[in-house]
Order: sequence, then structure tokens, then C-alpha cells
Amino acid sequence: MATTNLAKPTSFDRTLASARSTMMFSEVVRLAVDSFRASKTRFLLTMLGMVIGSASIILVATLGSTGKQYAIDQLTSIGPNKIELQYNGGTVSGPDNTTTPDYMTLDDMRAVLEQVPGIVASSPMLEFHDNISVGGGVSKATMLLGVSPQYRIVRNLVVVSGRFFDDQDERAHDKVAVIVKPFAEELYGNANAAVGRIISVKGIPFVVIGVFREAFDTYGQSEISDHTLLVPYPVARYFTGTNALKEIFFTMRDASMVMPARDHVLAIVRSRHYASSVYSAQTLTELLTSMAKIADMLTIVLTLGAGITLIVSGVGIMNSMLANVQARLKEIGIRKALGATSREVRLQFLTEAVFLSLSGGMIGTIIGLAIPFTLGLLSPFKIPINPWSAVISLTTSVLVGVLFGTLPANRAARLDPVQTLKYE
Repeated sequence: MATTNLAKPTSFDRTLASARSTMMFSEVVRLAVDSFRASKTRFLLTMLGMVIGSASIILVATLGSTGKQYAIDQLTSIGPNKIELQYNGGTVSGPDNTTTPDYMTLDDMRAVLEQVPGIVASSPMLEFHDNISVGGGVSKATMLLGVSPQYRIVRNLVVVSGRFFDDQDERAHDKVAVIVKPFAEELYGNANAAVGRIISVKGIPFVVIGVFREAFDTYGQSEISDHTLLVPYPVARYFTGTNALKEIFFTMRDASMVMPARDHVLAIVRSRHYASSVYSAQTLTELLTSMAKIADMLTIVLTLGAGITLIVSGVGIMNSMLANVQARLKEIGIRKALGATSREVRLQFLTEAVFLSLSGGMIGTIIGLAIPFTLGLLSPFKIPINPWSAVISLTTSVLVGVLFGTLPANRAARLDPVQTLKYE
């Protein structure tokens, strides 16, 4: 019986068979890698724009998230979960056609504490203005606020020297005061020097037992000014002679309880007063929500600005690929002469463009993530890293490769193999 020896196909035979049949995607990728290796310098320089653009997107998004978190933290420090109940107007008619403001009272605060769950701290506030004597014939205009010891918790105040008055001081009606830091420095040079000093309010001596500051400087936009003294609420009533309250402060246990509690507090207070009286409850929730939206919008705008770098890089990729098509005319002609379809040629050059842009995008993404991560490890600052910025960066890189690689790929696909083989 005769045996037939089949010759082993050579590399040329396999290449020829591959060119005559539909190319697999793995072959397209392999050709793209070979093209990259053949022109490393040109492709690396073209890729550099994608690296910078992708890193810029992530860094800008990180900066936006960091700035947003910092602003929210600073605002929250004014008084976390705080509800500020205010009297805005309304009067009560009395005899002889006299009218008096329908202020809130301590009974209103007690009613709220009894009926609203989740309140962890509260404080009434009496306010009056006077010139205080600091000794040596010197007097200063100041604002005195009569508050409870829990006011420090409600307003998240920081005691920088001495102490804040406590429940014992309030029950004993002790003549003690806590002074704001700028006023202490103005009067005595520094915070420590103010503790133990005597100041006179309407001839009544008060001992300064502490110096405080706000956790976040409100620049005079809160009830605390640069010339503020805090005294126990029962003592402040000596000067006002009334229980009338313009403001009451509450702190909720959790941020999710603030908005429902605000509505409940308003309903209770309104039910205890005349319908014509106007009260409002201020919270930080609306302000924080608005600020978060503004910060997000600014981050989007800045990210879009950084994305322009990718568009410029895309133009560079398109120019590079057009030059690449021109330099490989004979290769394209040979491939088409051997049976490669226009679709396969288009896919080859489009894959090279996407490979180029995606490689730059991946390197840029790694750099963009590494910088804030390293800074977070080496510094005490908490730098939030948004994983979506990496997804956006990589997705944009692919889109840039597809959009700006389409023109060179189409040009290569439309080439006439006869004309390309004649090209010198």
C-alpha cells in the first residue's frame, strides 16, 4: 500500500491562507502591536497627549471632590444637625390698643423637647447690647448672649482657653462669662491672658472663665460677632427682664432626622402662638445640598475643560494615523491583492488608533490615580478618589480612538490595490 507524504505548510503558506480568509480579531490586534513596535518613538509621542489628558481628567475630578468635601466639612462644623428656630414677626394686641411682639418662650422649647424625639442638645438665646467696662476707665461695645451650657454643643464651639460654663454655674446663677477669641485678643493680647479677668456689665462684675471660637469662621454672618460675650441664660434675664426668645437652637441625633424634625418643631411652635405670627426654622441641609450641587457642576465644567486636551490628542492621533497609512501604501496594496477586504483593512487601522489612545489613557489613568493616592498616604489630608473618574477617562480614551481613527481607517480601506502597488 502506497503512502502519501503531505508537506508541512510553511510560514508563507499560512500567511497566504490567512490573507485569503477572513481575519480573526486576534490577528488584527497582533498587526496593531507590530505596527506600534515598528514606530515606537512616533507612537509614544502621539500617546503622550492621551497620557496628559487622561491624568488631567482624574486630577481635576479629584480636586473637585476634595474641594467639595472640604467646603461641606467646614459648613457642617458650624453646628452639625442643627435646627435654628427664629421669630420673624407678629404681634399680640393688648389693652389700650398696644401691641407686643409674639416672641417664643422657654415653654415653647420645653414643649418641643417633650414632643420631638431625637433631640440631643438645645439652648435658648437672649440677646442684648451694652458697653462693658474692662477696667482702667476703658469700656467696649459688646453683644451679650444668654445661653445654656448645651449651646457649646449645638454650635460646635471650640474652647481655646479656660472652660465653658456648666449646669452648676447655670443653677447657681454664677456671674461668669465666656468671651470670643478675637475680643479676648483685642482686650488682653491673647486668649490665656483673658481667663480670670473681671469685666463689668451694668455695674455687675463677671469673671471671664473661658475663651472660645467658632469651629468655622463665619465672618460675622452668624449670631456670634467679634465682640460677643456668652453668659448663663438665667443671668442674662437680669438684664432683659423677660423670658422672650428670638432664637432657640436644637441639635438632632442624626442628619436624616433634621428635616422631619424641623417641620415638627415649626408645627408645635405655631400651634402655641397666634396665626399671624411668623416663625422659621433654619438648617444647614438646604445649604449643604445647594453647595454640593454647585461643587458638582464646577467639577463637571472643569473636567470638560480638561477633556479638551483629549480632543487635541485625538487630532494628533488622526494625523499620525494618516501619515501611517501613507507610509504603508504598498503593505495595504499587497494585503488587498491577496484577498483582504476593505472591512478588514478598516478594522486593522481603527484597532491601531484605539490601541494607541487606550494605551495612553491607561497610563494617564494610573498616573492620575497614583498622585492623589500617594499624597493621601504622605499627608494628613483626606483626599477622596472617585473611581468613576477612571471609568470616564478610559471610556473617553476609547471614544477618542474610534472617532479620530475612523478617517484614516476609511482612507486606507478605500485605497485601490493596483494604484498602491505602483506607489514608489
